[in-house]
Parts: sequence; C-alpha cells; structure tokens
Amino acid sequence: MKMKHDTIVTPLPSEELIKKHEKFWRLRLPEPFVNFVKLYNGIEVEEATFECNNRGYAIERFLCILDDIENNTKGIYDIDVVFSQIGERLTDNEDLVGAEVLPIASVFAGDFVCLDFRHNKENPSVCVWSHEESGEFEPITFKVADDFEEFLKFLD
Repeated sequence: MKMKHDTIVTPLPSEELIKKHEKFWRLRLPEPFVNFVKLYNGIEVEEATFECNNRGYAIERFLCILDDIENNTKGIYDIDVVFSQIGERLTDNEDLVGAEVLPIASVFAGDFVCLDFRHNKENPSVCVWSHEESGEFEPITFKVADDFEEFLKFLD
C-alpha cells in the first residue's frame, strides 16, 4: 500500500479520545486498528486495491478520529461524521444503541470498508459496505478479511 504521508489528519487521536469514541460506539476497537489510526489518522492512499465479491475496490482514504470536527478542514472524514450519515444503513436492528458495523475507510464510488462486530465483538472482521445495495436497516456487506491485520496484508 502506498500512502500519502502528508495527508495524515492532525491532531492524532489520543488514547483518551479513542476510549471516548469506543464508549459512544459501545465497542472496543481492535488493537491493530488503534495502532494504525494513532499513526495514520485519516491518511489518503495512492495504491491500495483489493478484490472482494468478484469486484475490484480502491481505497481513497482511511477515516480519522477527531475531537473537534467542526474546526478541522478534514472533519468530513471523521468516523463519527460518516457513521452519522449512513448509520441506519449499517444495521438491521432499529433498536441498536452504538455500532455493529463501523466505517474505517472510503472506497472509490461511495462504498466503505468497515469493521464488522456482528459476529465477533472481540475481533471484528473487515467487510465492504455497499451503498448502492443497502437500504435503511438493510445493510449489504461483503467480508474481505478475518481481521484488520489480514486486511492490511491484502493491500500490500
């Protein structure tokens, strides 16, 4: 994966900020993802493609975790901002409080790479959420990798 290091969104998230978001989402982010976001918060990529469900995907950028989205020019790439825009399309549970499928990267053409906590709360898989096929409370996802570390290996 070829990353554009000058596009990292600052300030980088602190452990305290990450814990605050985990509490809001009611989940615990996997350590490999936390380590990644602490180094590469919201980074754009030049070459990061992968295959899934007989389709090719190209990551545009990873999403970020910010404390002050309103005063940051990259606030639109914050995980919470994206989650709030598509949240009802990421779950089939109308009564859900928190998150089950959490967007972590934008993919060319409007889809998102997500951490999928629905089957394993401790070690979420990685999936692609299809914006064209998903409806309100009818998410359509395709599993890409068993975990975040495996997903990163697909991008090398």
